[in-house]
Amino acid sequence: MQLFVFICAALMILAGAIGVVTRSHPVHAAMSLILTLFGVAVMYVSQEAPFLAAVQVIVYAGAIVVLFLFVIMLLGVDKAEDLQVEPFKLQRKVAVFVGGGVIGLIAFAAISSRDNIGLVKPQQSDAVIAVGELANPHDNNIRALARDLFSDHVLAFELTSILLVIAVVGTVLLARRAPRSNPESST
Repeated sequence: MQLFVFICAALMILAGAIGVVTRSHPVHAAMSLILTLFGVAVMYVSQEAPFLAAVQVIVYAGAIVVLFLFVIMLLGVDKAEDLQVEPFKLQRKVAVFVGGGVIGLIAFAAISSRDNIGLVKPQQSDAVIAVGELANPHDNNIRALARDLFSDHVLAFELTSILLVIAVVGTVLLARRAPRSNPESST
């Protein structure tokens, strides 16, 4: 039974991923992305991780794809735009500068967190222990997850955030269309 579930989920993921890449209409590509995300959620359920499956469906298939669809609809995929016109003259230079700054900050965060991973010791300062004693003892799981996510896996966390920003930018670029020549104006 597990093999059957795995094969079905893998086919969902592959079909959705191929649909995201091959669909020319951005809304159809977003719907294919939902299929892929649901397939990943099925994989989580089969691995007995129901919380991750719920987060996958609620956050990614729900919120993120709805955000993509909102951006697509806000831009209006049926309107034609002139791709040669830039909103302001220094747009590309500013984009390169800001992009370089973001890459530099992420590299700095990754390098500094890698160096600090070995510095955390079980004996913490008195201030940290005092705050820990006041907190709810059921928060230990959340604290361990946060410590793991923002120390050991900070690079993966930042790369995921960059991937989401790239997806939004890609959605915006897919929504822009070249102007169509008007046959009535040529006569």
